[in-house]
Amino acid sequence: MLDGIEIVNPHDIEKKSFEILSSILGDRKFLPLHEPIIKRVIHTTADFDYADTLKISEGAVETAMKVIKSGCNIVTDTKMAASGINKKSLARFGGKVVCLMDDEGVAVEARKRGVTRASVCMEKLSKDENNRIYAIGNAPTALLKLYELIKQGAISPALIVGVPVGFVNVVESKELFKKSGVPYIIADGNKGGSNVAAAIINAILYQM
Repeated sequence: MLDGIEIVNPHDIEKKSFEILSSILGDRKFLPLHEPIIKRVIHTTADFDYADTLKISEGAVETAMKVIKSGCNIVTDTKMAASGINKKSLARFGGKVVCLMDDEGVAVEARKRGVTRASVCMEKLSKDENNRIYAIGNAPTALLKLYELIKQGAISPALIVGVPVGFVNVVESKELFKKSGVPYIIADGNKGGSNVAAAIINAILYQM
């Protein structure tokens, strides 16, 4: 104890955190494959709104696990999300995390066309058929481009994680995927972020 504060063993901090958040959620019930995802997002953000606003389409988690086991790659729209995903866990199945946001060619093309780098990244990375999961935590323009490509029949993702944070086209871009026919995990409203995107992917990986 330190002035009345319990000092928790470093190895027990995460376990203790999940015990606390579970006690706050009380008797709330979630589907078995959804519960670890919702709780990990809450653990990452300390925001209990996600218990209500994180929407997971039917079969989305099962589909994601299936393609991960087949060795698919996961695309992110930020280096932060890419850094947060447990690449060792993903590599066990032969997949990797890919992100082109730092690619100079992407930056040049985006400036030339007057579009965002995130949009160009989605165009380029969608051409690789092994990129089956898209984890978007920052750029609604990435979601809009993915939706456009889906409607064109250019891609058919196994999972869209759509949790960009902000105010411009954030809510609208998320809502599109509820009618896209593509498996999704969406955070309703303006909340989200790269850390949330990474937490969702990690929660799926840790169940495998």
